[in-house]
Amino acid sequence: MENKDKEQKAQSAEEKDIIGKDEFQEQAEDTQSQADDAQTEEKSDADKLAELEAKCQTMHEDYLRLFAEFDNYRKRTLKEKSELIKSAGENILVDILPLVDDFERANKSMENSDSVKGIREGVNLIYNKLMNFLSSKGVKAIETEGMDFDTEYHEAITTIPAPKSELKGKIVDCTQKGYMLNDKVIRFSKVVIGE
Repeated sequence: MENKDKEQKAQSAEEKDIIGKDEFQEQAEDTQSQADDAQTEEKSDADKLAELEAKCQTMHEDYLRLFAEFDNYRKRTLKEKSELIKSAGENILVDILPLVDDFERANKSMENSDSVKGIREGVNLIYNKLMNFLSSKGVKAIETEGMDFDTEYHEAITTIPAPKSELKGKIVDCTQKGYMLNDKVIRFSKVVIGE
C-alpha cells in the first residue's frame, strides 16, 4: 500500500509536472501571442503613420503646385491689365487719324482757295464725319433746346429773365454742349435758364 501510495504520489507528481509544463507552455504561448499582436499593432501603427506622412506629402505638393499656378495667373492678369491700360485708346486714336488727314487737306486747300463756300462745305464734311465717328463709338449729344432743366444732364451757369412765359424753368441757351457715352454723362451741358 505504501508502494501504491508512493506510486500514486509519484504518478500525481509527474502528472503535476506534465500539467505544470502544459500550463507553463500555454502561458508562454499566450505571452508569445500577445507579443506578436503587439508587433502587429506596432507595424500597423507604423504603416498608418507612413501612409499619413505620404498623404500629407502629396497634399503639400498639390498645395505648392496650386499656389504656383495661382501666382502665375495673378502675374499674367496684371500684365494683361497693364497692357490694356497702355493701349486702351489705341482703337479710337487709329479711327481719328483719318479725320486729322481731312483737316490737313482742308488747311492746304484753304491756302490755295479764295472760295469761302468751298471751305465751309469742306469743314461741314469733316464735322459730319467726326459726329458719325463719335456716334459709332456710342457718344451722343445731350439735347438742351427748349428742354426742362435737369441736374442729371445740365449744369446751370446763370439765369436770365425768360423771354416768354412758357420758357420759365426751361433752358433758354446752351453755352457748351454736353455728351453721353452709352447713357452715361461724360460732360454736362452748360446752360442758361429762364426765370
